[in-house]
Amino acid sequence: MVALFNPSERAHAHYRHLLHEQGRSLQLYTTWPCLTKAAYLLHGRDRSLMLAWVGHGGAQVYPLDCQHLSDMALLMQRYSEPGKTEMDLANASLYWVAVDGNVHTILTLDVRDFSHYRLPDGRAFELW
Repeated sequence: MVALFNPSERAHAHYRHLLHEQGRSLQLYTTWPCLTKAAYLLHGRDRSLMLAWVGHGGAQVYPLDCQHLSDMALLMQRYSEPGKTEMDLANASLYWVAVDGNVHTILTLDVRDFSHYRLPDGRAFELW
């Protein structure tokens, strides 16, 4: 979401074009951890535009319950290598939503991490 709303991001035009091209055929999902991370990284008007866009249905906020946190904690342990990389809660929540919702396409700039993650059947995510 940061690239979509921050014009100085290198992939801004790509994601704007993708959403314009796909229009309503794309059903986008996000999570509260992802919104929190994006709101932290965006500033001023960009942050407000992102929140308003989600509020008007630009993306659905996938419902997570407290019992899902233990699953996410296990994912974070599995995909964290001390001193190298750590899966954060935002990434763990997207992974969890993908598995729970049977979605295999992720829109992310975090290609390094998401190309490392594997679905339960061993397949890689399709990254846009």
